[in-house]
Amino acid sequence: MVRKKIGRKTILAGAAAGLLSILTLTFYIWHLTENVRLGYEINQGENRLKALNADIKKLRTRKAALLSLERVEKTARGELKLADPREDQIAYEIR
Repeated sequence: MVRKKIGRKTILAGAAAGLLSILTLTFYIWHLTENVRLGYEINQGENRLKALNADIKKLRTRKAALLSLERVEKTARGELKLADPREDQIAYEIR
């Protein structure tokens, strides 16, 4: 049996095809892992956004409670010892 000699060009072409296949598969796997990583980052960002929106809602509710007229009047009368003005303290503007 006679073996046919494999030429240098054939070996180089096979090596080039193998290298190209490996590079293509490597790029494909990298691309998939990047998509998964970005998906996780987006999910974390969305969860953070939901948490921040909930905090904003709580803070707006607290602000409304702190600025209620009843609370302001209670603070003015109790802690600051303010009272309603007397009649002689009221200035009227005539136009």
